[in-house]
Amino acid sequence: MAAAIAVADAEGLDAVSIRRVATELDARAMTLYSYIERKEDLLALMADEIAAEAVAEEPLPADWREALTLLARRELELVRRHPWRVDLISHRVAVGPNGLRHVEQKLSAFDGLGVDRLTAWRFLAVFNDYMTGFVVRQAVERRAPRERGIGEAERAALAEPYIKELIDGGEFPRLAPMIEQGVQGADDNFERGLTWVLDGMEGSLRGGGAGR
Repeated sequence: MAAAIAVADAEGLDAVSIRRVATELDARAMTLYSYIERKEDLLALMADEIAAEAVAEEPLPADWREALTLLARRELELVRRHPWRVDLISHRVAVGPNGLRHVEQKLSAFDGLGVDRLTAWRFLAVFNDYMTGFVVRQAVERRAPRERGIGEAERAALAEPYIKELIDGGEFPRLAPMIEQGVQGADDNFERGLTWVLDGMEGSLRGGGAGR
């Protein structure tokens, strides 16, 4: 898997194929086909291989919020190292043992909360939805300059006249000052957003509405 992951890290997921991996390993493609029948199987193996990087050393912190924050940061770092992991979301590849271990760890964070199975699953879904949304947006933002061949500052400069024309029309009074003056601290969204998600879970627990 190391060869396939190295190709994906360097060139993106589209560059990965059984034939390409065979070339990297100086082996015949048919030799690999005897172990891996389809590209989808290769992608599933790659996804599970890197999923091990998100599994934290146990025991996890006793506090459930600290435990989930630790796992969230590991997951974020995983995607930053392997941005092609985002592309696998649409492939819906099979989950392997490392992926299941990561999920199991997240569920274990709820052990001391006394919540039922349904509530734990709902908390997990909210946590996963936040992580997916954040890493996809971040991956797209980081990838766009490379794919278009221009930097973020150049892209913004090209779009500025059109955006300014729209803003000057007065139709966007709330958005206008954000674009014209910027928003200080807007780049700390991951930790802040994660805190809000955990605050929501905690508020639900305190209000007795977790199982509703």
